[in-house]
Amino acid sequence: MRVTIVGAGLGGLVLARVLHVHGIAATVFEAEASPAARAQGGLLDIHEGSGQPALRAAGLTERFRGIVLDGHQAMRVLDRRGEVLHEEPDDGTGGRPEVQRGELRRVLLDSLPAGTVQWGRKVGSVHPLGGGRHEVRFADGGSTTTELLVGADGAWSKVRPLLSDAVPRYTGMSFVETYLFDSDTRHPASAAVVGAGAMMALAPGQGVQAHRETGGTLHAYVSLTKPREWFGDPADPADLARVAAEFDGWAPELTGLITACDAAPVLRPLYTLPAEHRWERVPGVTLLGDAAHLAPPNGEGANLAMQDGAELGAALVAHPGDVEAALAEYERALFPRSAEAAAGGEELHARMFGPGAPRALLDWFAGVGA
Repeated sequence: MRVTIVGAGLGGLVLARVLHVHGIAATVFEAEASPAARAQGGLLDIHEGSGQPALRAAGLTERFRGIVLDGHQAMRVLDRRGEVLHEEPDDGTGGRPEVQRGELRRVLLDSLPAGTVQWGRKVGSVHPLGGGRHEVRFADGGSTTTELLVGADGAWSKVRPLLSDAVPRYTGMSFVETYLFDSDTRHPASAAVVGAGAMMALAPGQGVQAHRETGGTLHAYVSLTKPREWFGDPADPADLARVAAEFDGWAPELTGLITACDAAPVLRPLYTLPAEHRWERVPGVTLLGDAAHLAPPNGEGANLAMQDGAELGAALVAHPGDVEAALAEYERALFPRSAEAAAGGEELHARMFGPGAPRALLDWFAGVGA
């Protein structure tokens, strides 16, 4: 069996690693030129019921534990004045340890045989050949054929059209991503309001969320419900000033996460697939992660992608020589799991940014109306 995985994100790499553990070779094709081609995002909390079992199936629990950032599970919710409404310290008993996404990706890459990931191989198109086989054509003019094709290539997957007509739609909200470096010295007020871990300052339709990363870095996402075109380019000072103006009257230690950023802000529009996204079984091809169940950020996306990769790998191991039985088993569990996660994510988003924010989120934490 020749397994081709498109996309070297966490889900695709977990799949490749699980297959490798069981003696099944896979090739991962990634559009990025190298592992260091771009920053890999901020912190991830790795969940007991999804991400952690996936890493255990990959035989990487010990290495995962070695990159956990102690103390970073602390969380607080604020109002726009910067007053703390809810706080949870990291007492070492939480089940969602935090790691840097880039470090976790490095652990996965280091666990694979040399040459498993082929960098700089951007997919241009994918074509069925019949009998479950597919041809993948690359932007560089090359191509490959495969008996099993896995689309782990994110929101704008080139593999998804083989299975589904679904296209991501804009949710109506975008994030503006900012960084403050050496915050305890250079931005002490913002550092204090963020605290030791995660901070969410919320109001209807908007918010400022931040996390303390290594070295005193504050990594923030400024949330606004606006048309995609309204934002322009937040790296332009005039466009960033327009974003900041929407937070007029908020505590200066919160607005400082917008106006005092130490790197060019980046716009992150939020897109989603239908919550019940699924497809009929097509021989020789399937999806995982955002390619299968894209949703607004809710703490579940990376964990679900890793769970997808581990469960697909387990199904392939359990059905040697019968790819279709493995894919059918995997998808039977995938569809209800991803639909449930999407519904939970929609509820969380409504509590964070709906008309009742932030009280609706606090009620959820307290078990009121849960």
